Amino acid sequence: MNDDLAPLSARIDRTNELLTRMLAEVAKTPSTHAIFVDAGYLYAAAGRLVAGTEDRRAFDLDAEGLIEALIDRARTIFADSRLLRVYWYDGARRRIHTSEQQSIAELPDVKVRLGNLNANNQQKGVDSLIRSDLESLARHRAISDAALLGGDEDLVSAVEAAQGYGARVHLWGIEAPEGRNQAEPLLWEVDSQRTLDLDFFKPYVSRRAAVPYEATATRPTREDVRFVGAQIAAKWLGERGRAALQELLPGHPYLPGSVDQDLLVEAEVLLQYSLRGQADLRRVLRDGFWEHLQGQY
Repeated sequence: MNDDLAPLSARIDRTNELLTRMLAEVAKTPSTHAIFVDAGYLYAAAGRLVAGTEDRRAFDLDAEGLIEALIDRARTIFADSRLLRVYWYDGARRRIHTSEQQSIAELPDVKVRLGNLNANNQQKGVDSLIRSDLESLARHRAISDAALLGGDEDLVSAVEAAQGYGARVHLWGIEAPEGRNQAEPLLWEVDSQRTLDLDFFKPYVSRRAAVPYEATATRPTREDVRFVGAQIAAKWLGERGRAALQELLPGHPYLPGSVDQDLLVEAEVLLQYSLRGQADLRRVLRDGFWEHLQGQY
């Protein structure tokens, strides 16, 4: 009987030896972390904190400097870990990079991932991209820790997916002037929480100076304003396509707030005349915008 057990005992000893070696190699392998940035949350929260507005057009963001600061912060927190890369999630029309997104994508150790933007300038598909990347990297043991800069409750499933494969998820938030800007269910699910304050963002966010208009500028005619409305509508349709037009048309005669604001800002630039307080001209502007779009449907 003992002679029969000898080969089995030898195999067990060999297996134990291999396991010991493997564990020793794993112990020598450095931990790896990655940073996941929801740019929509970043722009809105940092803009509100530093510039007092969530409107991206009203402030400039030094993305390169900020990304470097995030990497430095992660290096301090994950002292014995190496950076895999920074994932930057944003929205774009038809998922075509803007010039700003392209410059961010060219930065070392940065991967830009784009969802879509609908007619109301709302991001679509960004949360699913974050979940896909978090889950895939955790499943393949590519990361041990994930620093997630975001606040949407839809990210809860991404956190749970990564944790299910053994990764730890650390939520980074941006100081809110009032209340909270992160969903409570997200705060409950993560392994740790940190808040980046005003001093952290001040060097990287700056409010743009308003473009002045001459008080003596000649008031444009109604036909001029109507033409500009149609001109902007043609550009809008060319950039966003017929799918966005179909989303917009049921709301006639009202425009979504973001579209209406874009229309006003662009019209003032073309006309070189402020339409603030000019209710009649603003109505004509919208009429010109709608007339062109409806003529194309």
